Amino acid sequence: MPMLSDIEIAQQATLLPIESIAQKAGIPVDSLELYGRFKAKINLSAADLSDRADGHLILVTAMTPTPAGEGKTTVSVGLADALSGLGKKTVLALREPSLGPVFGVKGGAAGGGYAQVIPMEDLNLHFTGDIHAVGAANNLLAALIDNHIYQGNPLNLDSRRIPWKHCLDINDRQLRHIVGGLGGRLGGVPREDGFDITVASEVMAILCLSENLSDLKERLGRIVAGYTYDNEPVTAEMLHANGAMAALLKDAIKPNLVQTLEHTPTLIHGGPFANIAHGCSSVAATKLALKLADFVVTEAGFGADLGAEKFVDIKCRSAKLRPAACVIVATVRALKSHGGVPRAELSAENLPALKRGLPNLIKHIENMTEGFGLPCVVALNRFASDTPAELALVSESLGALGVKTMPCEVWQHGGKGATALAREVLRIIQEEKNAFRLAYEDALPIREKIETVVRTVYGGEGVEFAPAALKALADIEKHGFGKLPVCIAKTQYSFSDDPRLIGRPAGFKLHVTNLKVSAGAGFVVVFTGDIMTMPGLPRVPCAENIDVDENGVISGLF
Repeated sequence: MPMLSDIEIAQQATLLPIESIAQKAGIPVDSLELYGRFKAKINLSAADLSDRADGHLILVTAMTPTPAGEGKTTVSVGLADALSGLGKKTVLALREPSLGPVFGVKGGAAGGGYAQVIPMEDLNLHFTGDIHAVGAANNLLAALIDNHIYQGNPLNLDSRRIPWKHCLDINDRQLRHIVGGLGGRLGGVPREDGFDITVASEVMAILCLSENLSDLKERLGRIVAGYTYDNEPVTAEMLHANGAMAALLKDAIKPNLVQTLEHTPTLIHGGPFANIAHGCSSVAATKLALKLADFVVTEAGFGADLGAEKFVDIKCRSAKLRPAACVIVATVRALKSHGGVPRAELSAENLPALKRGLPNLIKHIENMTEGFGLPCVVALNRFASDTPAELALVSESLGALGVKTMPCEVWQHGGKGATALAREVLRIIQEEKNAFRLAYEDALPIREKIETVVRTVYGGEGVEFAPAALKALADIEKHGFGKLPVCIAKTQYSFSDDPRLIGRPAGFKLHVTNLKVSAGAGFVVVFTGDIMTMPGLPRVPCAENIDVDENGVISGLF
């Protein structure tokens, strides 16, 4: 029997009406705003659950990603289904996929195999329109900035110092750096400009860190839209933009409800990248999930050095969340990749390469246990090519460090493939010490916050600042933003800012090229290496394989 693709599995699934999923989760039916039969938004003001106790928050992260793929979302879905299968009231809280990776490199991003969130096509393509609303709000502010300058510029905005860019949720390197306002007097004021991908925008971060609509509107007002000729910040509120921006986002702030293949209630909300943004689903959805369930499974993007660090130091700091346990996803193939094995040779047993790759995973474990004080288990996402000797080597190596390795087969078996993992997660929540802590305190200067993350989380030696970065750092502290946490934008493929330094590099320095305050989101973005806020498409983008037939059936979406 031929193996089905992810989309074929999803299209053969039986979905329950979304009202049934809401009932299972304990969501009041009158708080649902239906988007067809199988997805809905939840009106937070109509779903007052403040009298309920919070459940346990389980963070799923991973080792440093490789081209071989690790399956973090797939394991997250499988773990949630496994917990539900054990009779635990569970809700899954994930990010919404961006169209950029869907049409670019990754294809669909709703889990895989028999551990998926459905309806898979809707989730990957437009969904309920939240990302489009974020783009519209972002671009409204961009239009108001240029109109303000064109109409006489009473706030004295310096057109050379406008960090606010337009955005688009499609990878398009052509738009990274542009010149706008051409075409004569009626075409606006000429100036350099550019586009970010929507999921890297500050508006997306604000949506994901806001507790409710009022908080969202206040945060939007704090956005630094530009600087005057006297080097003073001009905010979105000063441009009278935040009210209209909030109006565009009034529905986007409401979490989205869907289901897994095994009908576990799933909240999908927000989609910030973890290499150039903070990489976590929304605070609103997470807090709602914690009121609904005894156990909430959520994930943070990429490895523990990126998504998990920002989950802790940005999201948990802002929302006062306290995770109960951490799951680190790894694969034998990825470990061998960090041991220097080419992708074409990863299926062959190679114990020496596996040993060379293990330090990468061990560093991520140290980050979560010793750094952030969380009890931890490694989920070894199994592939058919994994040999007994390789599995034993990983288990024995990590066991010597006091960390259990739980092989899981969620792609093939759904929740049943993660039952042992779920039992171990329950055990460490109940039995192991939780000394959760942040990496640094608010009062630490920005420069020292960056250096702390580099030394303790990345394992680097120090930081080198470009002249532009030093100037930006001085301005940020001068304008009173020095107590904000940092959101370091760097490659996901290495602990360093050089994607070629795989494994567990040592002795490196992080190269900071620039900094930007995201005052509404409440953090300072630190740009390193060659990081881009607008990705490009690969030589053969996934979009070339995606199609739809005359009946509206989509194919090629992973």
